[in-house]
Amino acid sequence: MSGSVLDVRHLSVEFLTETETVRAVQDLSFSLALGETLGIVGESGSGKSTAALALLGLLPKSARVTGEILFRSARSSSPEPVNLLAFSNQAMRLYRGGQISMVFQEPLTSLNPVYTCGSQVIEAIQLHETISYREAQARTVALFEEVKLPNPRAIMNRYPHELSGGQIQRVMIAMALSGNPALLIADEPTTALDVTVQATILQLLQEVQERRGMSILFITHDLGVVAQIADSVAVMYQGKQVEYDSAEQIFTKPQHPYTTGLLNCRPQLQPRLDYLPTVADFMEVVTSTSGEPMLQARVGVAAPPVVSQTELDQRLTRLQQQAPLLSVQNLQVFFPIRAWLGRTARYTAAVNGVSFEIHPGETLGLVGESGCGKTTLGRALLRLIEPSGGQVIFDNQNLTTLKAQPLRALRRHLQMIFQDPFGSLDSRMAIGDAVIEPMRIHAIEAGERQRRGRAAYLLERVGLNPDLMRRYPHELSGGQRQRVCIARALAVSPKFIICDESVSALDVSVQAQVLNLLKELQSEFQLTYLFISHDLSVVKFMSDRIMVMNRGKIEEIGPAETIFKAPAQDYTRKLIQATPEVHLDHIQARQLRRQQQSAQYTNSTGS
Repeated sequence: MSGSVLDVRHLSVEFLTETETVRAVQDLSFSLALGETLGIVGESGSGKSTAALALLGLLPKSARVTGEILFRSARSSSPEPVNLLAFSNQAMRLYRGGQISMVFQEPLTSLNPVYTCGSQVIEAIQLHETISYREAQARTVALFEEVKLPNPRAIMNRYPHELSGGQIQRVMIAMALSGNPALLIADEPTTALDVTVQATILQLLQEVQERRGMSILFITHDLGVVAQIADSVAVMYQGKQVEYDSAEQIFTKPQHPYTTGLLNCRPQLQPRLDYLPTVADFMEVVTSTSGEPMLQARVGVAAPPVVSQTELDQRLTRLQQQAPLLSVQNLQVFFPIRAWLGRTARYTAAVNGVSFEIHPGETLGLVGESGCGKTTLGRALLRLIEPSGGQVIFDNQNLTTLKAQPLRALRRHLQMIFQDPFGSLDSRMAIGDAVIEPMRIHAIEAGERQRRGRAAYLLERVGLNPDLMRRYPHELSGGQRQRVCIARALAVSPKFIICDESVSALDVSVQAQVLNLLKELQSEFQLTYLFISHDLSVVKFMSDRIMVMNRGKIEEIGPAETIFKAPAQDYTRKLIQATPEVHLDHIQARQLRRQQQSAQYTNSTGS
């Protein structure tokens, strides 16, 4: 283990239930050197987070953990590593949060909402060190400055709900750094963030790592993010490690078909593909001679055709020759800011004078950072939020002046697919009933038998087995739940669908499947989309035109290719530059820099 901070050997995690043994992690092995970043990549359910929780001893009692987790303490006088699995929970507290710390995926749920951000970091410091409150307070301010929080002294007294997503994640990083750890575990720390905030968090982690010389275990499902930060990569599939190598080797010469599939299924800014490859295109499950299932690479995988600029121009011209299906004129949405005794002190403009048109069969992409007004605009179009001013003309009818009854009748033609499929489905309603319910409301089909038949057809059309109709949302995966939401939106034969971050919470492989499905359904059912996302690569793949939004206003709008090749605004250029991409020269430069830093550390310690 010479030079390693962490050495994991044959780690396996099993969960014992009343009926079966679930093998969440099987024979995982890797080594993490001083100052190195190891990326662990895989889809949901691959065992990434379970392995991280095993390192910290945070798994429930039902878990059976075997193998070795050898950790070399930076503060120990002994050069020999310790096996963390041999420690009791009480002994692990000496390491957990101090020498080994963790940044979780959802920072808002990791902080206590009734305590200020400053007091929670102060508590973490005093838990591991015997220092006064005043000293811990000064240390907290210094940590907030280190993670580049604006006005650190003011944020000390703010509560988590008063901060943005990026600021909350910085607070969590500051808390993780409070014990000066040798190892930082970052579990999907940027998944819920928009591309610009994600880029700043990744840059921050690299700067802190180089300044402190700590190691990072970075867990994600996005290989584009891994390319920005990792020196080496371990790829996991269904609890097993299928590939482990340097980042350069993984991205240039992947050895396993699953890795190849992950690399290819993420949308790229260039070129424009007709459809996205999926993991299933690169591998198949076969039965070995011993009867065990095994993965095998598919032979003769065809690359998706590239869509030419001429084809894109002809399609957009054809679409714009039709009269607009939706016309938005000077739309405004103001939210009141309450003062003392509930009085309105002022208003904030979430949507401020927005105007645009969408033609039948078109996909208009809407991009921007969190808080720019994207979701508010989408909800205002359907009057789920009442506009403060302006007009929304849909199919020659002014939605902003319609009474409740005619608006309800018209809504069958306007549907919305929400970001969180689990939250938008009734947990007590079987998925078949969830698809049938809107048909009952709008009196579609002659009777229940016909409605059930149509629901079965729609579930099959979105790639689900109709036998799942009796299942409940919690019995499905995230990708399956999102497909149910798409089937439910299609149940009333809509003309216009708003997709509000409908793939942002999905793994890249499932995301590719859903994006392909949305394109197929658009062609089959003649649908028109407003596609809202903070991921520009996804929006570019889906959209005919793109509209960029910032602080409630439209920065620019134009053909998708034009927006990317020749953006007119600095804000748009910033979004494009922040989009994660795999750049081999970046990976090579980072590895060279880490090797130089490791050599400097070795020379300074004389080891």
